[in-house]
Amino acid sequence: MDILEKLINSSGFVGLEWQNGVMFIVGGILITLAIRKNFEPLLLVPIGFGAILANIPGAEMVANDKDLYPVDAKDKWPLFAFIYNYAVSKAELLPPIIFMGVGALTDFRPLLSRPITFLLGAAAQVGIFFAALGAFYLFGFTVKEAAAIGIIGGADGPTTIFLTAKLAPDLLGAVAVAAYSYMALVPVIQPPIIRVLTTQKEREIDMPQARPVSKAAVLIFPVATCLITVLFIPASGPLLGMLMFGNLLRESGVTQRLSSTASGPLINIVTIFLGLIVGATMEGTAFLKGSTLAILALGMVAFCLSTAGGVVFAKLLNLVLPSGKKINPCIGAAGVSAVPMAARVVQSFVSGKTNGRVNPLMAAMGPNVAGVVGSAVTAGVFLTLIEAFSK
Repeated sequence: MDILEKLINSSGFVGLEWQNGVMFIVGGILITLAIRKNFEPLLLVPIGFGAILANIPGAEMVANDKDLYPVDAKDKWPLFAFIYNYAVSKAELLPPIIFMGVGALTDFRPLLSRPITFLLGAAAQVGIFFAALGAFYLFGFTVKEAAAIGIIGGADGPTTIFLTAKLAPDLLGAVAVAAYSYMALVPVIQPPIIRVLTTQKEREIDMPQARPVSKAAVLIFPVATCLITVLFIPASGPLLGMLMFGNLLRESGVTQRLSSTASGPLINIVTIFLGLIVGATMEGTAFLKGSTLAILALGMVAFCLSTAGGVVFAKLLNLVLPSGKKINPCIGAAGVSAVPMAARVVQSFVSGKTNGRVNPLMAAMGPNVAGVVGSAVTAGVFLTLIEAFSK
């Protein structure tokens, strides 16, 4: 009986609290949405399972539990605490590696063939700044926390994790879940916004054939973009540098093995660990707060405003563009960096509203990939400004 009593007292059941039970349900919901609704399954499955692991008392699977950090060389690191500290928080390893894989998967030709769509990707970052200002002035978050919340509007998971881990690690779970949830809900959120902001005449704008892009331009773009942008905003280097390096591997034509590794096994391995670590930051007592609801609300506002910003800016451009070069303003919604989902949503919406006569998928890919660059640059701007004003 003594052995049985000791076994029961040492089990996780003894330490269970209501917050743990709620987080088991939250983790289960995320996994269910991923499997049954196909909502970002590559991320929501590990995030949901990580949240369940983090809330098992005594398992020591919390990613950011400072009480578990070793105080001397004899102590051992818990698994997720080690990965979180040396691959996300201190070393900034996992998000930039994902960006390298994204670069190896990205074709910038749609953007280079229509350089003006770069402006749509920039305009679609407007929700980031509005949400950040709202978080600071209306909800009382600190400047660093407000920046981390605002970046949700970029619809870029790795950028969100990168910035939040640096500025507001205590909010990582809530911010990352909001970002990936809204990315998964792009097909639900964006069409009503596009419908409200565009007319049938605008939806029927059939953009002319894009001009061909030379091999030289494709090779020069990642190097020149990295060099110029990172010189202006050095803080964007870890994300933008790795993104452009991955793209150079893809386009060079002589590093196929490296490109295949970056866009395949490597990005898959990193995605597994990053998802688990994000989920493991969602320990019940830290996650179940009023601030989490505020973050979810502000994230939705940021995402909606970013979508609207791209569409409205495209409409403004049409006021000055000649009649033969008008932009279908719907492609502005693809300026958020949920690649390629946002571009596919625009294609589906426009094709459906025009009975298949207008199919702007390739045109929408321009602002879509521009949004990836825009979100990384915005994160760098936030880091630079906060560092400058904190001195």
